[in-house]
Amino acid sequence: MIVVKTREEIELMRESALIVSKTLGMIAKEIKPGVTTLYLDQLAETFIRDHGAIPGFLGLYDFPNTLCVSPNTQVVHGIPNNTPLKEGDIISIDCGAIKNGFYGDHAYTFGIGTIAPEIEKLLQVTKESLYVGIAEFKLGNRVGDVGYAIQQYCESNGYGVVRELVGHGLGKKMHEDPEMPNYGKRGRGKKFIEGMVVAIEPMINLGTHRIKQHNDGWTITTLDNKPSAHFEHNVAIIDGKPELLSTFGYIYEALGMVSDEEDVFRKKALVL
Repeated sequence: MIVVKTREEIELMRESALIVSKTLGMIAKEIKPGVTTLYLDQLAETFIRDHGAIPGFLGLYDFPNTLCVSPNTQVVHGIPNNTPLKEGDIISIDCGAIKNGFYGDHAYTFGIGTIAPEIEKLLQVTKESLYVGIAEFKLGNRVGDVGYAIQQYCESNGYGVVRELVGHGLGKKMHEDPEMPNYGKRGRGKKFIEGMVVAIEPMINLGTHRIKQHNDGWTITTLDNKPSAHFEHNVAIIDGKPELLSTFGYIYEALGMVSDEEDVFRKKALVL
């Protein structure tokens, strides 16, 4: 069952989402060769609690940490550890927070130093596909419209679209209806309605779409051991159109980047 949110609840969810956005922005300043993902995890937990929220992943389904950190061939759900990051690595950082009883949950894939051009393109296309999908999340469309748009965009660039892992509805629970696959057929699936809030999150592989789960019960890697990228935003339908609740703006500010990619999905400019 889809849980529709009121305008007031959506604004509370925006607060939760922005806690995550700010956490990722803080983490962006710390990501460099030699840093461990466990160190980043500890920073994130402290930051979230200091900003009046609770880590959303810690203990959820017995997950042991605040961040899911997934380098290189890992797709999602990587567990932080003491292995130092290296020049040329990429790393997906997925973060959740609870504030006012609502979840925020989104992700960004970072390059460490200079990365290979083919991997740089994978990150670029994956992030672009996120916005291609968000554009289809509007009144009257269906789940399949979002999945189809993402799938076509990524497969036209030769990439594998993960099937087993999907986006989801978001609210007082981390995972609500509907599931939001990154593949599908136009006009299929549940219909979008005013007040829906979802997490859209393309998980795209440089090679095959096939994946494997490791014995720790969490870590998922590509079957062919080629790199994978992951980007995620929280989006609400307001006045029939998609509106971002999360932002990568804090990341871009930390990295000295400028981007207008989010502008079309905001009614007013976001003040960082």
